[in-house]
Amino acid sequence: MPGENLSRDEARERAALLSVDGYDVSLDVRSAIGDAAGDGGGRTAGDGSGEPRTFRSVTTIRFRCNEPGASSFADLIAPSVTAVSLNGRDLDPGEVFDGARIRLDDLAAENELVVDARCAYSRTGEGLHRFVDPEDGEVYLYTQYEPADARRVFANFEQPDLKAPFRFEVRAPEEWVVWGNGAGERADGVWRFAETKPISTYITCVVAGPYHYVTDSYTRELGDGTTLEIPLGALCRKGLAPYFDADDVFLVTKQGLDFFHDHFDYPYPFGKYDQAFVPEYNLGAMENPGLVTFREEYIFRGKVTRASYEARANVILHEMAHMWFGDLVTMEWWDDLWLKESFADFMGSFSLVGATRFTDGWITFANRRKAWAYRADQLPSTHPVTADIRDLQDAKLNFDGITYAKGASVLKQLVAYVGQDAFLEGARRYFKRHAYGNTRLGDLLSVLGETSGRDMAGWARSWLQTAGVNSLTPQVLLDAEGRVDELAVLQEAAESHPELRPHRVAIGLYRRVDGRLVRYARAEADVEGPRTVVSELAGAQAPELVLVNDEDLTYCKIRFDETSLAALRESLGDLTDPLARALCWSALWNMTRDALLPARDFVDLVLRFAGRETDIGVLQMLHAWADSALAHYAAPDWRPAGERLLAEGALAELRSAEPGSEHQLAWARFLASVASGPADLDLLQQLLEGSAKIDGLEVDQELRWAFLEPLAAHGRADEGVLAAELARDDTASGKRHQVRCLAARPSAEVKAQAWVQLVESDALSNALVEATIAGFQQPSQRELLAPYAEKYFAVIGRIWEQRSIQIAMHVVKGLFPALPDSPRTLAATDAWLAAHEAAPPALRRLVLEARDDLARGLRGQACDAAGGSGAF
Repeated sequence: MPGENLSRDEARERAALLSVDGYDVSLDVRSAIGDAAGDGGGRTAGDGSGEPRTFRSVTTIRFRCNEPGASSFADLIAPSVTAVSLNGRDLDPGEVFDGARIRLDDLAAENELVVDARCAYSRTGEGLHRFVDPEDGEVYLYTQYEPADARRVFANFEQPDLKAPFRFEVRAPEEWVVWGNGAGERADGVWRFAETKPISTYITCVVAGPYHYVTDSYTRELGDGTTLEIPLGALCRKGLAPYFDADDVFLVTKQGLDFFHDHFDYPYPFGKYDQAFVPEYNLGAMENPGLVTFREEYIFRGKVTRASYEARANVILHEMAHMWFGDLVTMEWWDDLWLKESFADFMGSFSLVGATRFTDGWITFANRRKAWAYRADQLPSTHPVTADIRDLQDAKLNFDGITYAKGASVLKQLVAYVGQDAFLEGARRYFKRHAYGNTRLGDLLSVLGETSGRDMAGWARSWLQTAGVNSLTPQVLLDAEGRVDELAVLQEAAESHPELRPHRVAIGLYRRVDGRLVRYARAEADVEGPRTVVSELAGAQAPELVLVNDEDLTYCKIRFDETSLAALRESLGDLTDPLARALCWSALWNMTRDALLPARDFVDLVLRFAGRETDIGVLQMLHAWADSALAHYAAPDWRPAGERLLAEGALAELRSAEPGSEHQLAWARFLASVASGPADLDLLQQLLEGSAKIDGLEVDQELRWAFLEPLAAHGRADEGVLAAELARDDTASGKRHQVRCLAARPSAEVKAQAWVQLVESDALSNALVEATIAGFQQPSQRELLAPYAEKYFAVIGRIWEQRSIQIAMHVVKGLFPALPDSPRTLAATDAWLAAHEAAPPALRRLVLEARDDLARGLRGQACDAAGGSGAF
């Protein structure tokens, strides 16, 4: 049989044959404890056998077959199967189970399948993940399945359109609490959970262990006179309990529930609402109904900026939107993944602005989320929002910037196109019409067509069914009196994706007034084709800056005419509107990535104007972009000067920032990221030791680790220093930081050891794999990393074949030799691609994407070397 990688055709064939009435799943996880300190955290059984540590999983599936006598299969990935029974007939596990599938022959009209298996605990964040807290030795479990890892925990039909009700029971250690999608009770040593509504396998969930648990409740009067009561819970590891601000989590949760009830007119359908913050999590969060899981880094151990709290609130609301978009109504297959992720991404920002204290959420969306989308949409792997997902490996890689952020941007454009009222009324009809069912693109378009009266088919063809991003550039012609004679918007598309889309945009005209750059004229227009004249702006005073896509209504790359670009060079910091400023920064960054603006010019703009940025999220994004500009787009011979300029600028802003402010904290972290000279490193060392102080700057534990990484990378913090710091912070977070810093040290032996840990061993957990890769790849260590370019291409095929897809993705993406950024590396990449045309498509996609980033960086370096200012 084909094995783990279920294809779309197989899924459609099975869905046409079968329908599922229900699951009973019994798990026994008492084996999770015992020898916790000495078993490698759950990788092996702890008995010296080298075998994986396992738990018992017994599943009963009741399902129907509309062609009696036909054959099909159930999904299960497990080390062993003890027994299989189909309709009371015992089957030989050795004959019907191949490690990934259970063959089911001679099906009846109504069937009952019982599978008794030994499933393996995970250390990769896939399936049932087992984590041993180094601080106190406690064991914590949680599940994570999307897109298809429920089969690592129980036998099932692992595809989103075979929905069914689930009943779970779990046997766990006596001192533990267990949570599931439904409300649970313990009796006779067994936790039993209320049957779920019909849901897909990938959003079932179990969390178990000695978690710290806080409760609250939400009450809502419904329009029919009834009262909706939702029990709320929030949980985390005991070691994080002192930092857990559950009150703020509950505040945002209640605000979100109010917002979605106001706008969706469909009461939350899944009973309770628990939110679990769990360790070593691969994602931001997962929308399991009734039991949402989050990465525990959203519990802040040290001081963070408002942007971190905003990001957490956005994720809470994103997952909550999934209760309707994704859980209540689910895509039929992963082709229409956007039907949940794009909507949740849009609704996260929409509700953030409409319901919480983070009223500037659209600025973050324009500056941060869209940057992710623009990058993804220019890669060779770009795809329409509605994608062609052939199999599960394709699906795994399509949780990307297009499916999330571009899709959300397209929905923002859709709201401008059809109007907010029609959009929300369409959503309401969609929920009521398809509750607990599965949908395709056409199902949503039909309700939006009903509510808006618009041609949704044409809109979908342009926006959902074609790939690539358009560029919009203003063209201004002045009359003899210096007024606008004609203002046009020019639209361009890449040759590879030539679609010119219809854009509803706002065009803003700006001039300097009393030292400020302010908007004095605005018009909305429908931009179509290569050139659109905006007649409403004729006769306006000549602008110094023309901002197409003002207010960020559409999805496009903004370009500037020469006059506008000159104004930004002189007065970007004087632009008073924070959203307009964020859009300009984003446009300038895209120009840098496209080799239209030299990297040193972008760095210069950051040095001159970032200190005046009021939005902390935008400021932190500028810091990240400046880092990237220096590492990847700056000419190699200018990098030392650029490093010095950024470090000097960061230190100056750090010293001038308001004491104790979030801006001061952001500049301190940026200084750590760019520090390389002796004076900068001395200062970081002194701040750590307490022999130097900056008024208002509290060097808490998280900031200590941020300072230690550059010290380690430049040979100023050895293994002993890092061991001492871990003793000071002997926690799971501290261990991740220490591992990253250890791999960052500037030694050939260190790099060789890290390489062996990542490539030749599978002992590291997913979190420690990520930390080791982050430390290994240091921009200041290009010469040390150069020997690994050839080694990388020799091992990635084996890594893809032998590791889980999550770990393989970490290694293939994270170890790509991007820092030995030379034409030789590009040639080696091309040689591998040419010699491995038959490699798995998902692996080739990752290498092609990394190649594109490298080639883009080399083009940027050539632009930067051409002479700085004026080379665009």
